Amino acid sequence: MTYEMDDKDLKILDILKQHGDYTTRQVAKKTLLPPTTIHNRIRKLKDEGIIKNFTVNLDNKRVGRGFVAYVLISANLAVMKQKKRSQYDIVSELRKLDFIERADIVSGGTDLVAIVRVKDVEEFDKVLLNRIQMIEGVDKTQSLIVIH
Repeated sequence: MTYEMDDKDLKILDILKQHGDYTTRQVAKKTLLPPTTIHNRIRKLKDEGIIKNFTVNLDNKRVGRGFVAYVLISANLAVMKQKKRSQYDIVSELRKLDFIERADIVSGGTDLVAIVRVKDVEEFDKVLLNRIQMIEGVDKTQSLIVIH
C-alpha cells in the first residue's frame, strides 16, 4: 500500500527543503505541530523512501568548483552494441567521476547530459578531453558553458 501524504507532510517537506539542518524542535515550531509528531512523520517519510537523503548546498566558488558546463554526449550505438554496452554503462561511469554533478540519459538530439563542475576552463579542458571523451562508447560531445 502506498503512503498517502497529507498537508502536514508537505509542510514538513517544504521546511526541510529550505532548511535541512533544522532540528525536530525547529520544524515543530514552524508547523505548530508537536516535536514527537514531526519526528514520527520524518521517520515515516524516510522509511517510505519519500525523503531519500539529506544533503549540503555548497558555495561552489569557495570550494574551488565555480566553473560549470553542461556536456551533451552522443553515444556510438554501433560500437556499444558490439561491446555489449549501453547508455546505462556510460552514465554509470560518468556518475563515478567526482567532477560530475549530475548525469542523465535523455531523449532528443543527444543521448546523455552531464553537468560538470570544476575549478576553471583549464581543468574543464582536461576532464573533457582526457576523461569524458575517453569513456568507451562516447562518440562526440558538445559543451554549453554556464555564464550566469
